[in-house]
Amino acid sequence: MPSAIRARLRLQREAFTLDLDLQLPGRGISALYGHSGSGKTSCLRCLAGLERASDGYIEVNGEVWQDSARQVFVAPHLRPIGYVFQEPSLFAHLSVRGNLEFGWRRVPPAQRKVGLDQACELLGIDHLLGRTPATLSGGEAQRVGIARALLSSPRLLLMDEPLAALDGPRKREILPYLERLHGELDIPVVYVSHSQDEVVRLADHLVLLEHGRAQASGPLPELLARLDLPLSQADDAGVVLQGWVMSFDARYQLLELRLPGLNGSSLRIAHEAQAHGTPLRVKVQARDVSLALAADPTSSILNRLPVRVRELQPADNPAHVLVRLEAGGNALLARITRYSADQLCVHPGQLLWAQIKSVAILG
Repeated sequence: MPSAIRARLRLQREAFTLDLDLQLPGRGISALYGHSGSGKTSCLRCLAGLERASDGYIEVNGEVWQDSARQVFVAPHLRPIGYVFQEPSLFAHLSVRGNLEFGWRRVPPAQRKVGLDQACELLGIDHLLGRTPATLSGGEAQRVGIARALLSSPRLLLMDEPLAALDGPRKREILPYLERLHGELDIPVVYVSHSQDEVVRLADHLVLLEHGRAQASGPLPELLARLDLPLSQADDAGVVLQGWVMSFDARYQLLELRLPGLNGSSLRIAHEAQAHGTPLRVKVQARDVSLALAADPTSSILNRLPVRVRELQPADNPAHVLVRLEAGGNALLARITRYSADQLCVHPGQLLWAQIKSVAILG
């Protein structure tokens, strides 16, 4: 049976009701995304055992932590989790090394999944070991907090808006380290955020929460491309594509990115050199995609892909429409004027060319 996280939760708190039935992948990063008050943190606290759902079932990769029907409830301190909060809450009287060793020494050596040296290298904190928490920047302290959570050798890592208390530069400092955790550790993560930028950069699976319920749950690329969800109406609406580097043109400083399902087409992106075969995640915004009846080799737009129209829907203003497209199994969104849609007679099933004006590499 494939690894999975199952969470069926019903929790009543005054005027708020959490009512969820989720099945998340047992690997990678699953993001809980929604506005404040949508139930993200309540769900995380139930997974941790800090809140007890009156009707609940929680199973993590075969281990049952709660089953109300059988009166099973594993206490929080017995659940093999790591929990990262908005504030790192380090022990002020201990050095960074002392903070890291606090949880690590409590894990029997045979059960340790992450070594002290490995955690320090992953989070880039080797040079901080002799420092005290009071001397750390916000970004440094949060990296230590994440390392401390990893050193408890969790079977599930819970992250509750770990970047929310940081300014822009500190967020950009930490994001590459979170990407490394995703790529190098086989520990499933449930990541709470109300930042779409963080979600599209890190998540594999997305859960959209609203008023304590899941509007949708599924692989990130699929949900970003759904026209019936509010993400597609946002000004920065777009899709995430996963490809790999095929070549680098040193003269023009262009990467060639191959996408699955598009054997004869690729994306060219202005970027420094990357090794052949390097996986890259990119975002293409709907407002950066125009449509044409034929490929135009005389245009300054580098990237043109053959696409099929799958769906149209009115945008959030009467002048525009949203068009969901498919390019060799890859979803794209285009935000175009209704006038242009009428001139091209855009309709489901139609074959067109997507002209992509800008591609952003995530990470």
